[in-house]
Amino acid sequence: MISDNELKNIIEKIVFEVLKTNKDEKKQEDSTNKADEGFVPDISEKDLKEQFNIPDAFNADEYLRVKSRTSARLGVWRAGPRYLTDTLLRFRADHAAAMDTVFTDVTDEFLKEAGLFSVSTVCKSREEFLTRPDLGRLFSKEVIDEIKSKCKHNPTVQVYVSDGLSSSAITAQTKDILPSLLQGLSAYGHDVGTPFFVKYGRVGAMDAITEALGSTVTIVLIGERPGLATSESMSAYMSYKGFVGMKEADRTVVSNIHSDGISAAEAGAHIAHIVNEMIKQKTAGLNLKI
Repeated sequence: MISDNELKNIIEKIVFEVLKTNKDEKKQEDSTNKADEGFVPDISEKDLKEQFNIPDAFNADEYLRVKSRTSARLGVWRAGPRYLTDTLLRFRADHAAAMDTVFTDVTDEFLKEAGLFSVSTVCKSREEFLTRPDLGRLFSKEVIDEIKSKCKHNPTVQVYVSDGLSSSAITAQTKDILPSLLQGLSAYGHDVGTPFFVKYGRVGAMDAITEALGSTVTIVLIGERPGLATSESMSAYMSYKGFVGMKEADRTVVSNIHSDGISAAEAGAHIAHIVNEMIKQKTAGLNLKI
């Protein structure tokens, strides 16, 4: 005798499988139609969490449940000792996206929409920025003077945005994280400086900015080194009374800010809370207790 709950679970499973089959067939039909019309489907549009190629899996439902919690390449299967064609193509597509975001600059149009004026470190090109990390921490006297002339002096908190190693992270996350962060800091009653953008910037550039503006806490929202799971990940580094030459252990960081990590809006509120604790405890990095 099947209980009502068992019957309900069976029905839900059947409905789920039917809907998934219909969805997959519709996607296949759309792809075929596009191919017939001369369009090549974007292989990166498919969510890796839904890609499952293991034939006759012992427990496919449980495997899919695990996959739903990670963007890791699980259940990709093989053709003999080699990857399946779709798996290899997706790997190459994601690698290409990671390469693109490292070598692409944030556009002037985006910065104008975000309301951020732009300055640059002493790096003259993207290639120099990648090969000379030390130069990504330095500013010319003219740029320091420009920052001083356009920004509020001696704010409690100075926030700025920097491309780092991912321009895509800036365009994907800034529009949500910056308003959330600024609103959170204002809600705590902190005096916030003038936000701006630094091109070709490394994390350590925040120390020169701290010295130039006299901020108590400095926050840089910076593009992370991209991986194959995402090319849009941002980090927030924070310092308390920073200075050029300070120890890296004295910085506090919130990382993995992206759609499959910490959402940008949530990260902004979380960072504001951390900054409030930094100001209360008058420290950051390993000495901060949260």
